[in-house]
Amino acid sequence: MSNYVIALFSLVSRLCFDYRSRGISPVWIALLALGQSLSLVFAAGQGATLHVSKLGDNTDGRTWKTAFHTIQSALSAVPDAGGNHRIVVRPDTYLEANLYPAHRGAAGAYNVLIGDVDGRFGSGATGLVVIDSGDPEKGFKSYDWWGPIRSYWKGWSPAHQGEEFSAAIWDRWTLKNLYVSGGDGGLFFDLVRKAEPFTVVVEDCVSLGRAFGGGLANVLSRPDEPSVFRRCSLWCLDWWGDAAGAYVRAEHPTPPAHPDVVFDDCTLAGPDNALQAGNPGYSGFTRVKLRNCRLVTFNFSQPQGKPGTGVIHSTIEGKFLHVDLEDCALMGCKVFGVGGTNTGAIGYSVQGEVKAYVQFQQDVPEGMIRLGRWPVEVFHSLLPSRLPQPAAFTRQRPQLVKLPFALPGAMENTPVLFNGKPLLVLNHRDDTKSNTEAYAQSMHLAIRDLTTGQEISRFGTGHSFANAIVNGPQLNVFASEGNKDWFHNIYRFSSTNLTHWQRELALEKDPGEALLNVSVCRDDQGYLMAYECNKPVAFCFKFARSKDLSKWDKIPGLIFTGVNREYSACPVIRFFAPYYYVIYLHAALPGHNGWISFLARSADLETWELSPFNPILEAGPGEGINNSDVDLFEWEGRTYLYYATGDQATWGSVRTAQYAGFVREFFTHHFPDDTPTVRFSARAP
Repeated sequence: MSNYVIALFSLVSRLCFDYRSRGISPVWIALLALGQSLSLVFAAGQGATLHVSKLGDNTDGRTWKTAFHTIQSALSAVPDAGGNHRIVVRPDTYLEANLYPAHRGAAGAYNVLIGDVDGRFGSGATGLVVIDSGDPEKGFKSYDWWGPIRSYWKGWSPAHQGEEFSAAIWDRWTLKNLYVSGGDGGLFFDLVRKAEPFTVVVEDCVSLGRAFGGGLANVLSRPDEPSVFRRCSLWCLDWWGDAAGAYVRAEHPTPPAHPDVVFDDCTLAGPDNALQAGNPGYSGFTRVKLRNCRLVTFNFSQPQGKPGTGVIHSTIEGKFLHVDLEDCALMGCKVFGVGGTNTGAIGYSVQGEVKAYVQFQQDVPEGMIRLGRWPVEVFHSLLPSRLPQPAAFTRQRPQLVKLPFALPGAMENTPVLFNGKPLLVLNHRDDTKSNTEAYAQSMHLAIRDLTTGQEISRFGTGHSFANAIVNGPQLNVFASEGNKDWFHNIYRFSSTNLTHWQRELALEKDPGEALLNVSVCRDDQGYLMAYECNKPVAFCFKFARSKDLSKWDKIPGLIFTGVNREYSACPVIRFFAPYYYVIYLHAALPGHNGWISFLARSADLETWELSPFNPILEAGPGEGINNSDVDLFEWEGRTYLYYATGDQATWGSVRTAQYAGFVREFFTHHFPDDTPTVRFSARAP
């Protein structure tokens, strides 16, 4: 609403100026003053933008020409506590330490400190924004509370004579596209002695410190507003005392039901601990959520040496820490470690596939998958090429290389990692028997070991359109039941040993519908299913939700039918916050070879946008006129897409294409920043 008010009073101001120049009544002059004043008031609610560049004249920071030379100057110039203020920093190295803003952000109006790493904000440069807190002449500088973020406890040592200062001033700030180093902690926010509600968001940052790569201490989190580290690489450089890739210490008097901090798609690395919580003398409860994270420690000493104290470590009794792990990988001497005298166990939950590579004599907690082979893809994530990259470096089409082999006589399939092994879940059916009693008997589901090529399980006679998802020690396969009258309801098959399978109804069709391809993924609400049907468009897909993979509820009012209520078939869906990504089959288009695969994304399942690189797959020589039924997984740091070729009638085979990067990268790089996209709605008319 404020934008309209600003426009209105700006118009009034211009009119007043025109009339005043013609000698009109002083009333117009009063209106002019009112219009200008209100415009400034409402504009202030939009927040100020300040610039930092060593090329500026260091005056007011309002433009790149007048930019401040230091980040601290801009932080000190934040005008008020209304929120929505933004500080944009030109790529360069800034030798600064103990940074703090003049004001906090506000609820629903976070302030932002962002590096202009790809030049989108007009700095005229691309590259890293480095904040180095070391001594400019002597190098690495490390003692308690010295680092990029100011916090201070008077009297901690003879060197600590300044007045106490809390990092609470950073409440409701977002920090993005920064590379920090040279101090005791990286992007680490310590509230010192007064625990209070606090939230900070850190995105796409590399953060290194002697003691901590990042984290928070002495906080009271907000139940619906946890702190978040997203797509960050957090490194600790020391093994002694309090030292970890990330450190979190909340001070709840009872165990919280919500996370204090969420680490989403982060790498946490350190010599001894990847994640640490608690501190001697404190007794508050802490809860941490880790989703799609890599936790790596470098001390792999044997037990008779000086073994690591745990990939995840509580320095006090284990009961004070609870971790929720979802689709994570851990590497180190052992998974959990605790201190104190009456230690107890760290509380934890496991969702999805949580893998652990530990010293061979150590136990792996229940629900986690023990890895016997070095997890190349996890360790590979530590390499510099895997650090967050400026968007300017990722605007070219992601390269897919089609591998020279095929699996004949196959169509729908899902590659998965189950118990550390790469498997292919697929189905077989004889479509020449459609409309006959023999059609159902021609269908079955099967699993092949992708290492040996051998079939290791066969089940589900009378079912087809296989899709699979791993849930800890359980493999779940969803498939449609078929007979001479075509395809009907979706059933779930589940097993922990691939020999004995439990079958149950998952999704029942509506009258007149046929249900075909299905895809299931995890999201922040549980599980999401995209299921293909023939109504109201042949073909389209709809959505359903579940908390446990067993009971499913259809989402009313959403039907994915593309831009023009068009053929949209065989979806595969994935969730990488904040987006859902769908690869689906689009009908033939002029200038392309037959049926082609499109990619779309949505933050809410209603408004979708198409990748500007569509189609992402198209039939090449020997593949007929079809690239369909895509599914994908990640193996040793690369993404593999399994897809079907053929003529959509008499023959088909499954082939594989490789992308040299992680699945998340594959999806996000198909939507480069600042590139226009076609948008459409899935809301049913």
